[in-house]
Amino acid sequence: MGRLGGIIKKEFYHIFRDKRTLLILFGIPIVQIILFGFAISNEIKNVKIAVLDMAKDGHSQKITEKILSTSYFDLDKYLNSTDDINKTFREGRIKATLVFPPKFSEDLKKRNTANIQIISDASDPNTGTQIGSYLQMQIQGYLIENEMSQVYLPPPALINTEIEMRYNPELLSVYMFVPGLITIILMLVCTMMTSIAITREIETGTMEVLLASPMHPFTIILGKVIPYLLLSFLNASIIIGLGKYLFEVPVLGSYSLMIGEIILYCLVVLALGIFVSTIAETQQLALMISLFAMFLPTMLLSGFIFPVENMPLPLQVVSSIVPATYFNIIIKSVMLKGVTIAYIWKETAILCFMFIGLIGISVKRFKIRLDD
Repeated sequence: MGRLGGIIKKEFYHIFRDKRTLLILFGIPIVQIILFGFAISNEIKNVKIAVLDMAKDGHSQKITEKILSTSYFDLDKYLNSTDDINKTFREGRIKATLVFPPKFSEDLKKRNTANIQIISDASDPNTGTQIGSYLQMQIQGYLIENEMSQVYLPPPALINTEIEMRYNPELLSVYMFVPGLITIILMLVCTMMTSIAITREIETGTMEVLLASPMHPFTIILGKVIPYLLLSFLNASIIIGLGKYLFEVPVLGSYSLMIGEIILYCLVVLALGIFVSTIAETQQLALMISLFAMFLPTMLLSGFIFPVENMPLPLQVVSSIVPATYFNIIIKSVMLKGVTIAYIWKETAILCFMFIGLIGISVKRFKIRLDD
């Protein structure tokens, strides 16, 4: 027992002396529980909606006020015509539109029934269904309140709510997962494989041999990352092809625009992989950073599975510096909404600035590391 106790003590000493082991044992579980606790939320909160009120009467305004008085919905804008609905959806600012037909109050008073149309963005089918259900619940709640008070409407009044699921009428989950998988796989292949490849050369000492050759350092780095750029693009093409021909996921936008955006995102995450290689001393550390510091935020904070607007402000700030957040918006918009560059130029510009910043920092740090 004494020998066993000695081995146990020795192992504890090694564990508590190794910062990386402590990080794996305690740091990662803490980060995961915080991320999963705050980021993973299926609740509807602060969802941006638009209202097309063609009636502009008492009941339509009161229903709108009731919906906006909750923490579930925020008004983005009032629309002027049905032509504005698709345009506003393509801009990516709203998740649903509430449409009141003309003579809404008059229909309620004369016929004791009226119609409201709810148009929900179902590119994320779960969120789209929840938003439609929450809006329907608020409308029926208004009706119940008025029937109980018997002030505005003669009972029993009826409001029919027609829910239209735009961009994914059949509510297929594959519409969400195919664009999201492109985002995740490109992040994994480009960042993780690039960082490990470069770190392996430095760790084994072969990078110095390459640098001693007549080739310029930039040429060496370029030669290391181009294969992963091509393989990543091939991966993305396979996913899009399988999604379209096997699962019938549409590609409504321009293929040339989609290809350009995929290449831009690949360049950003390749630059991220080079940056990881400048701060990781070993392949294991590069792998750990790529998996836990890059993969988890991409999976949880990019809006791929859980809406960013449902997250607390600190995590929304973290989400804003994750490249996948912007590419996820771009790829979904191009594939499912058929948008042009006019609707996604902001996200594209942010990715361009990210690439310039990351490649500049990475090249500078890489030179300093090699000089050491």
